[in-house]
Amino acid sequence: MTLILGLTGSIGMGKSTTAGFFRDAGVPVWDADATVHRLYAPGGSAVEPIAQLCPAALKNGGIDRGALKDWIAAQPSALRKIEAVVHPLVAADRAEFVAAHRAAGTPLVVVDIPLLFETGADKLCDATLTVSAPAEVQRQRVLDRPGMTDESFRALLAKQMPDAEKRARATHVIESLSVEQTRDAVNSLIKNLTRG
Repeated sequence: MTLILGLTGSIGMGKSTTAGFFRDAGVPVWDADATVHRLYAPGGSAVEPIAQLCPAALKNGGIDRGALKDWIAAQPSALRKIEAVVHPLVAADRAEFVAAHRAAGTPLVVVDIPLLFETGADKLCDATLTVSAPAEVQRQRVLDRPGMTDESFRALLAKQMPDAEKRARATHVIESLSVEQTRDAVNSLIKNLTRG
Protein backbone atom coordinates (compact mmCIF):
# COMPACT_ATOMS: atom_id res chain seq x y z
CA MET A 1 0.00 0.00 0.00
CA THR A 2 1.23 3.49 -0.85
CA LEU A 3 0.66 6.15 1.80
CA ILE A 4 0.00 9.63 0.39
CA LEU A 5 1.29 12.46 2.58
CA GLY A 6 0.04 15.95 1.71
CA LEU A 7 2.68 18.60 2.45
CA THR A 8 1.81 22.26 2.96
CA GLY A 9 2.99 25.37 4.77
CA SER A 10 2.61 29.11 4.37
CA ILE A 11 5.24 31.23 2.62
CA GLY A 12 8.58 31.34 4.46
CA MET A 13 7.81 28.37 6.72
CA GLY A 14 10.37 26.01 5.16
CA LYS A 15 8.05 23.82 3.06
CA SER A 16 10.43 23.62 0.06
CA THR A 17 13.37 22.74 2.31
CA THR A 18 11.24 20.06 3.98
CA ALA A 19 10.21 18.63 0.58
CA GLY A 20 13.92 18.47 -0.30
CA PHE A 21 14.63 16.38 2.81
CA PHE A 22 11.93 13.88 1.78
CA ARG A 23 13.60 13.66 -1.66
CA ASP A 24 17.04 13.23 -0.04
CA ALA A 25 15.62 10.31 1.94
CA GLY A 26 14.43 8.65 -1.28
CA VAL A 27 10.73 9.53 -0.92
CA PRO A 28 9.15 10.55 -4.26
CA VAL A 29 7.75 14.10 -4.12
CA TRP A 30 5.14 15.53 -6.49
CA ASP A 31 5.36 19.34 -6.58
CA ALA A 32 2.24 21.35 -7.57
CA ASP A 33 4.20 24.52 -8.45
CA ALA A 34 6.73 22.62 -10.58
CA THR A 35 3.84 20.91 -12.37
CA VAL A 36 2.27 24.28 -13.25
CA HIS A 37 5.66 25.49 -14.57
CA ARG A 38 5.87 22.36 -16.73
CA LEU A 39 2.30 22.85 -18.02
CA TYR A 40 3.15 26.47 -18.97
CA ALA A 41 6.48 25.59 -20.63
CA PRO A 42 6.73 25.14 -24.43
CA GLY A 43 4.92 21.90 -25.30
CA GLY A 44 3.01 21.94 -21.99
CA SER A 45 -0.65 20.96 -22.11
CA ALA A 46 -1.84 24.31 -20.65
CA VAL A 47 -0.14 26.44 -23.32
CA GLU A 48 -2.81 26.25 -26.03
CA PRO A 49 -5.93 26.64 -23.84
CA ILE A 50 -4.38 29.51 -21.84
CA ALA A 51 -3.17 31.23 -25.05
CA GLN A 52 -6.76 31.09 -26.34
CA LEU A 53 -7.97 32.84 -23.17
CA CYS A 54 -5.13 35.38 -23.11
CA PRO A 55 -3.18 35.62 -26.41
CA ALA A 56 -0.78 38.18 -24.87
CA ALA A 57 0.49 35.49 -22.47
CA LEU A 58 1.96 33.35 -25.28
CA LYS A 59 5.70 34.06 -25.52
CA ASN A 60 8.36 31.87 -27.15
CA GLY A 61 6.00 28.90 -27.30
CA GLY A 62 5.18 28.99 -23.58
CA ILE A 63 3.01 30.96 -21.17
CA ASP A 64 4.43 34.11 -19.60
CA ARG A 65 3.30 34.21 -15.95
CA GLY A 66 3.91 37.96 -15.78
CA ALA A 67 1.42 38.51 -18.62
CA LEU A 68 -1.11 36.35 -16.76
CA LYS A 69 -0.62 38.44 -13.59
CA ASP A 70 -1.27 41.61 -15.62
CA TRP A 71 -4.44 40.06 -17.08
CA ILE A 72 -5.66 38.98 -13.60
CA ALA A 73 -5.00 42.50 -12.28
CA ALA A 74 -6.98 44.03 -15.16
CA GLN A 75 -9.84 41.52 -15.17
CA PRO A 76 -11.03 39.98 -11.89
CA SER A 77 -12.71 37.01 -13.63
CA ALA A 78 -9.42 36.02 -15.34
CA LEU A 79 -8.14 33.97 -12.38
CA ARG A 80 -11.25 31.74 -12.37
CA LYS A 81 -10.84 31.15 -16.12
CA ILE A 82 -7.16 30.24 -15.73
CA GLU A 83 -7.91 27.92 -12.78
CA ALA A 84 -10.68 26.18 -14.78
CA VAL A 85 -8.00 25.20 -17.34
CA VAL A 86 -5.05 24.54 -15.04
CA HIS A 87 -6.59 22.78 -12.01
CA PRO A 88 -7.87 19.71 -13.91
CA LEU A 89 -4.49 19.34 -15.68
CA VAL A 90 -2.64 19.57 -12.35
CA ALA A 91 -5.05 17.07 -10.72
CA ALA A 92 -4.55 14.62 -13.61
CA ASP A 93 -0.76 14.94 -13.33
CA ARG A 94 -0.92 14.28 -9.57
CA ALA A 95 -3.23 11.27 -10.08
CA GLU A 96 -0.80 9.83 -12.66
CA PHE A 97 2.13 10.26 -10.23
CA VAL A 98 0.24 8.51 -7.40
CA ALA A 99 -1.01 5.69 -9.67
CA ALA A 100 2.52 5.00 -10.97
CA HIS A 101 3.89 4.75 -7.41
CA ARG A 102 0.97 2.58 -6.24
CA ALA A 103 1.66 0.23 -9.15
CA ALA A 104 5.36 0.13 -8.20
CA GLY A 105 4.54 -0.56 -4.54
CA THR A 106 6.25 2.62 -3.26
CA PRO A 107 5.51 2.74 0.50
CA LEU A 108 5.31 6.55 0.84
CA VAL A 109 4.88 9.50 -1.53
CA VAL A 110 4.62 13.21 -0.78
CA VAL A 111 2.35 15.61 -2.66
CA ASP A 112 3.64 19.17 -2.11
CA ILE A 113 0.62 21.49 -2.47
CA PRO A 114 0.85 25.08 -1.15
CA LEU A 115 -2.97 25.42 -0.99
CA LEU A 116 -3.57 21.86 0.25
CA PHE A 117 -6.42 22.69 2.64
CA GLU A 118 -7.75 25.68 0.70
CA THR A 119 -8.38 23.54 -2.42
CA GLY A 120 -9.66 20.47 -0.56
CA ALA A 121 -6.74 18.36 -1.88
CA ASP A 122 -6.15 17.13 1.69
CA LYS A 123 -9.17 14.83 1.18
CA LEU A 124 -7.10 12.88 -1.40
CA CYS A 125 -4.31 12.24 1.15
CA ASP A 126 -3.93 9.57 3.82
CA ALA A 127 -2.16 12.04 6.13
CA THR A 128 -1.14 15.70 6.04
CA LEU A 129 1.94 17.60 7.19
CA THR A 130 2.08 21.33 7.89
CA VAL A 131 5.53 22.94 8.09
CA SER A 132 5.48 25.84 10.50
CA ALA A 133 7.74 28.40 12.17
CA PRO A 134 7.20 31.32 14.56
CA ALA A 135 5.70 34.41 12.89
CA GLU A 136 8.86 36.52 13.33
CA VAL A 137 11.02 33.77 11.76
CA GLN A 138 8.61 33.49 8.84
CA ARG A 139 8.55 37.27 8.32
CA GLN A 140 12.36 37.52 8.34
CA ARG A 141 12.77 34.63 5.88
CA VAL A 142 10.28 36.17 3.45
CA LEU A 143 11.69 39.71 3.71
CA ASP A 144 15.18 38.30 3.02
CA ARG A 145 13.96 37.26 -0.45
CA PRO A 146 14.88 39.56 -3.35
CA GLY A 147 12.25 42.19 -4.15
CA MET A 148 9.99 41.30 -1.20
CA THR A 149 8.43 44.14 0.79
CA ASP A 150 6.32 44.23 3.96
CA GLU A 151 3.31 45.13 1.83
CA SER A 152 3.70 42.22 -0.61
CA PHE A 153 4.33 39.86 2.33
CA ARG A 154 1.06 40.97 3.99
CA ALA A 155 -0.79 40.56 0.67
CA LEU A 156 0.54 37.00 0.27
CA LEU A 157 -0.39 36.10 3.85
CA ALA A 158 -3.93 37.42 3.32
CA LYS A 159 -4.43 34.90 0.49
CA GLN A 160 -3.32 31.93 2.60
CA MET A 161 -5.11 30.06 5.36
CA PRO A 162 -3.73 31.20 8.75
CA ASP A 163 -0.86 29.05 10.05
CA ALA A 164 -2.77 28.18 13.24
CA GLU A 165 -5.62 26.73 11.18
CA LYS A 166 -3.23 24.71 8.98
CA ARG A 167 -1.55 23.33 12.11
CA ALA A 168 -4.93 22.42 13.64
CA ARG A 169 -6.05 20.59 10.48
CA ALA A 170 -2.79 18.71 9.85
CA THR A 171 -2.13 15.14 10.94
CA HIS A 172 1.54 16.05 11.55
CA VAL A 173 3.36 19.35 12.18
CA ILE A 174 7.09 20.02 11.75
CA GLU A 175 8.58 23.12 13.36
CA SER A 176 11.12 24.38 10.84
CA LEU A 177 13.54 26.27 13.09
CA SER A 178 16.88 24.96 11.85
CA VAL A 179 17.96 22.87 8.87
CA GLU A 180 19.29 20.05 11.09
CA GLN A 181 16.18 19.92 13.28
CA THR A 182 13.89 19.91 10.20
CA ARG A 183 15.89 17.09 8.55
CA ASP A 184 15.73 15.02 11.76
CA ALA A 185 11.97 15.59 12.05
CA VAL A 186 11.46 14.49 8.42
CA ASN A 187 13.54 11.33 8.87
CA SER A 188 11.71 10.46 12.09
CA LEU A 189 8.31 11.00 10.40
CA ILE A 190 9.32 8.80 7.44
CA LYS A 191 10.25 6.00 9.90
CA ASN A 192 6.89 6.33 11.68
CA LEU A 193 4.86 6.38 8.47
CA THR A 194 6.62 3.46 6.82
CA ARG A 195 6.74 1.18 9.85
CA GLY A 196 4.95 -1.92 8.57
